[in-house]
Amino acid sequence: MAVTKTHPIKSTLKAAIDYICNPEKTDGKLLVSSYGCAAETADIEFSWTRRHAIDKGTHLGRHLIQAFEPGEVTPEEAHEIGMQLAKEILGGKYEFVLTTHIDKNHIHNHLIFNAVSFTDYKHYHSNKRSYHYIRRTSDRICKEHGLSVIIPGKDKGKSYIEHQAAQAGTSYKAALKKAIDRLIPGSANFEDLLLRLQREGYEIKRGKYISCRAPGQERFTRMKTLGVDYTEETIASRIAGGSRPSRRPKQRDGRISLLIDIQNNLKAQQSAGFAHWAKLNNLKQAARTMNFLTEHGIESYAELEARLADVAGRRDSAHSSLKETEARIAELSLVMKHAGTYRRLKPLYEQYRHSRDKEKFLRGHESGIIIFEAAARELKKLGAVPLLSAERMEKELSELTVRKEALLAGYRAARSEAREYETIRQNVDALLSVPKEQEQQRRHELE
Repeated sequence: MAVTKTHPIKSTLKAAIDYICNPEKTDGKLLVSSYGCAAETADIEFSWTRRHAIDKGTHLGRHLIQAFEPGEVTPEEAHEIGMQLAKEILGGKYEFVLTTHIDKNHIHNHLIFNAVSFTDYKHYHSNKRSYHYIRRTSDRICKEHGLSVIIPGKDKGKSYIEHQAAQAGTSYKAALKKAIDRLIPGSANFEDLLLRLQREGYEIKRGKYISCRAPGQERFTRMKTLGVDYTEETIASRIAGGSRPSRRPKQRDGRISLLIDIQNNLKAQQSAGFAHWAKLNNLKQAARTMNFLTEHGIESYAELEARLADVAGRRDSAHSSLKETEARIAELSLVMKHAGTYRRLKPLYEQYRHSRDKEKFLRGHESGIIIFEAAARELKKLGAVPLLSAERMEKELSELTVRKEALLAGYRAARSEAREYETIRQNVDALLSVPKEQEQQRRHELE
């Protein structure tokens, strides 16, 4: 499980980078990595990139923190996860410095990236959509590494400290939710519930929203901030016998979905209404499954498996080609960034080399000299020629971008088709198992 939070850096970029690179926190800087820049000169290189931007914005960079549950991950694995996250969410377009801190009881990553892209010099726009993308990506990568993942929506808006408090049973919000859940079955209406909360020591504040405060709690908690199951309207509905919104079945579209195993489904065991809905849903999905098999001319189970294998192979092939293209785009973008810097600053560096008083020249052009030398080092690491043709690289990048879009469209189509065939196969498996279960039940009744 990893918890993420992000905030802008407005005026302390160098101080922030120095903080996250602290040797005492990063195992002697063994857990420090960078992309598109050197960690030691990142603030200068960030500034050089921003200098070429039309929309510079008001932020110098952004600081993302990814915290892991204590004991669940090693420092090296946490750093690897952080690097995967950084490369995916930034798409190889922004310089960044990534560090992993091991000085606290929970290992956590710090990612500081430039507010401006070095590929198109556009400003990074942070909003709810971008943050949710970061969180979804972090959760997916953690899941791929076998780590626990926060259930979407369950802990919406929680800080790491609040999540830890809830895990330990000390969160005021968690305690209030438990109290409401416990009192609902015995309450006559919403007002009766509030009276019962007062008897348990909660202070109730009325206004536009109902708020509660437990003994010893500093601030009131609005009920609506507890989640969709705890708004005033929802609580009144639950008291009247309604179900929780978070447990209501989602509305389905016309697509084929999996049949529901009613016998082993906890919701069906707890709610007769859900069980009835599931039976009707299964009838619809069974009909759609049989129609799909007929429309696609599939007459045997072996033929269905062959179709699934074929489309899954096309999906995997498209995904592999897409990843290779994306890797080449990222590599080429990085070379173009450093080669462009090298070309622009080479005349200045030549003046520095031939100057009679190098110390005096350096004092007036220090940042330019540092950036040129950093670009030269990075090009050497990449094995690239400093004076590569910019026109040729731009042409290749344009071709790769077109190829990426085509591959992405093909991959999405194949992925969707593979999911559909997988759903069909699972539905067929479920339908084929029904007669066997009924026969076993009949024999059991005769015995």
